Amino acid sequence: MTRRSILTRALSAAVLAALGLALGGCGQKSAKDDNTLYVYNWGEYIGENVVKEFEKETGIKVVYDTFETNEEMLPIIEAGAVQYDVVCPSDYIIQKMIQKDLIQPIDFDKIPNYKNIDPKYLEKSKGFDPENKYSVPYCWGTVGILYNTSMVPESEAPTSWADLWNPKYQNNILMQDSVRDAFMVGEKLLGYDINTTDKTQLEAVKDKLIAQKPLVQAYVIDQVRDKMIGGEAALAVIYSGEMLYVQKEVKASGANFDLKYVIPKEGSNVWIDSWVIPKNARHKENAEKWIDFLCRADIAKENFEYITYPTPNKAAFELLSPELQNNKALFPDDADLAKCEVFQYLGEDGDALYDELWKEVKAQ
Repeated sequence: MTRRSILTRALSAAVLAALGLALGGCGQKSAKDDNTLYVYNWGEYIGENVVKEFEKETGIKVVYDTFETNEEMLPIIEAGAVQYDVVCPSDYIIQKMIQKDLIQPIDFDKIPNYKNIDPKYLEKSKGFDPENKYSVPYCWGTVGILYNTSMVPESEAPTSWADLWNPKYQNNILMQDSVRDAFMVGEKLLGYDINTTDKTQLEAVKDKLIAQKPLVQAYVIDQVRDKMIGGEAALAVIYSGEMLYVQKEVKASGANFDLKYVIPKEGSNVWIDSWVIPKNARHKENAEKWIDFLCRADIAKENFEYITYPTPNKAAFELLSPELQNNKALFPDDADLAKCEVFQYLGEDGDALYDELWKEVKAQ
């Protein structure tokens, strides 16, 4: 899966090409009353049969497009040439979309299954949608350390972000090639807010990351999975939702090691992807039917089993096996979750500051 390759800042040629394609028209009908739903979601981010099940139950025809990053999705929504009815961005981008008046409030009377969303994730959502007016959580997860038990003895299992600065693991550490994820590690280690825009604090984080560079084997995004499955590194910063996949692959390969995941004691980022309805959606009622359908316990469970990212749906959680329910890497204790923060939109100046300092880290 390629779901979490996010938080890049450059608008790539691929993004511009996608935008150009969108502006060229998508063949949407102009009528507002046709029985259609235009969905824009991450790649491989829905159960294999869920769309067909929705169409069968509702009679609504789904036109389903995918994106790879939030930064690819946003300009297409801003341009408005493709009038999607329902989109699944991440936390900090939802906050940005609210500020730009790109999305509209949801009519929760049309979403009775909203009651299945665990209140603790709605509380976290207030970090980017203060009144929970514009978004409904779909998947969530944390960022932590994945370690190889053949290279890291259980007696030395990582407990802190500081373990990523241990010279014992020189050239065996994988960091995320993502400005906010990398800076989050340093911010948590130094006791700062992960949304700080204090230049003095960020300079300290930059210096910490530069000091770590001689120990880092590579800065990676999707490659982290293959490298850890192949036993190529001891420690890696990774998203919790990748854990079940990599563990399954290691077991299937017959390797003589396990991969285990921990949230460091300092806390981490908790990310939330949520459904929102663009301001120019033509089929708002169909979008609300879609969201309600995905909030149904059996459908949320079906999605979890395919995607493997944690579900915020408490009714679906109750349908999972005790083994999964008790998996603290997937569903951490409330005390651990309380130390995790959501990323917020930092504004253009904040983004520019992070980008400038990240370039300095990468240039060393």
